[in-house]
Amino acid sequence: MPFFKWADNCVKKFNWIDIKLISLAGILIGIILVKWIPSLLNINVWWFIVIAALCLVKVYCVAFSKKEVV
Repeated sequence: MPFFKWADNCVKKFNWIDIKLISLAGILIGIILVKWIPSLLNINVWWFIVIAALCLVKVYCVAFSKKEVV
């Protein structure tokens, strides 16, 4: 079974609590990185906003597309 098909099957099992726990884990990993590498705080906040927006482009395209999910 190809990796992406396996990953897709795993993701379909998640409910909204699992998704929120994954996002919370990502936030906490970010906090840990800032504690370990304090120079990350010196980066301009606009870089983080641009990177976050770029990461969300595909998610928004899928969420707001007119294509029916079967």
